Amino acid sequence: MRLRNVKGSRETISASEYTVNEPKEYKGKWKEFFGNDNPIHIEVGMGKGKFITTLASDNPGINYIGIEKYSSVLLRALEKMEELEISNICFIRMDAEEIGEVFDKDEVSKIYLNFSDPWPKDRHAKRRLTSRQFLGRYDSILKKDGVIEFKTDNRPLFDFSLEEAPEAGWKVVKHTFDLHNSDMAEGNVMTEYEEKFSSMGNPIHKMIINR
Repeated sequence: MRLRNVKGSRETISASEYTVNEPKEYKGKWKEFFGNDNPIHIEVGMGKGKFITTLASDNPGINYIGIEKYSSVLLRALEKMEELEISNICFIRMDAEEIGEVFDKDEVSKIYLNFSDPWPKDRHAKRRLTSRQFLGRYDSILKKDGVIEFKTDNRPLFDFSLEEAPEAGWKVVKHTFDLHNSDMAEGNVMTEYEEKFSSMGNPIHKMIINR
């Protein structure tokens, strides 16, 4: 997927009060950043931010951090923040591979992965956000009782993820191949992609894993 370059997006992102420009400085200090001891939930690959901003609005007792690689996409999330009045959220523009350099051991309580890039070629499998390589990175920052929630409409990616989790030492607590028609639908917050794909009739898959 090619993302259009938005002129001045990096400058706008850097200047935003919701952006953390030097996140590595806060490794082990995110509670100090937010000024409280509330749990920290992160979304890796947050897109335009509908999912994570909705969660932050609905759950003031949880701190949220959205991670996005592409400036042009993150810019859309920042535009949403102008309409909201929430202080329990911030954004980081970074590659997900650096996650272990930004968060310390046991610093994160939950990780959301939503409609991640499927990287369909076998030689790119390690780039998938549910690969054993990335699950190893999450293991280094997630609390012992922490969980990962993953949603996608891509069946090959979902099948890969279901197989990869136990190979990497994780347990599949629950999963469904049709989220919106399952008992896992209760309390579900839809992403922009989820709204688009489900309106096209694509079933949404979801799994919850822990160690």
